[in-house]
Amino acid sequence: MRTETRQFHTGTTETVLDITRECEQFAAGRPDGLFHVFVPHATAGIAIIETGAGSDDDLLAALRDLLPADDRWQHAHGSRGHGRSHVMPALVPPYATVPVIDGRLALGTWQSICLVDLNVDNPDRRVRFSLIPG
Repeated sequence: MRTETRQFHTGTTETVLDITRECEQFAAGRPDGLFHVFVPHATAGIAIIETGAGSDDDLLAALRDLLPADDRWQHAHGSRGHGRSHVMPALVPPYATVPVIDGRLALGTWQSICLVDLNVDNPDRRVRFSLIPG
């Protein structure tokens, strides 16, 4: 298995960061198999969605509706509503797996791999890329 960890800066606002290009670079020229992306943080997730047409903003809006940034959360350190960031990975899991065929990710036409981060207290994230040969 080939694996490496990359760093991404998500900043101090809620974000959906498209990391597809970096994922494609990692898989380029590799044998058929499975590409696995994992974020080892308790407050971030990985989503495969369409970006650039508003879906990334729609995802953030849906998460705001489902997980309001208010004082209802028992996990209450950090910025207001921080506890919701710890619940988010139950809805947007911290991983995704995509087939690799002929050294290319087998994503659909409009699919992108995105790092989803609601935690405004932690602007830097590690993401592990792994390729399991078939």
